[in-house]
Amino acid sequence: MAYCISDDCISCGACMPECPVAAISSGDSKYIIDDNICIECGVCASVCPVGAPQPK
Repeated sequence: MAYCISDDCISCGACMPECPVAAISSGDSKYIIDDNICIECGVCASVCPVGAPQPK
């Protein structure tokens, strides 16, 4: 399953440059993951300081 970013996101941007397929972008109040691009690698979750990226 693709990852999604929960409301715990603090918009720090740590995840975006780490995504190997550029599936993460800045949303209105938090970052978002395009589930059509996400390869479920979990790198975003491993670098997030608040654990916002979670498997759907």
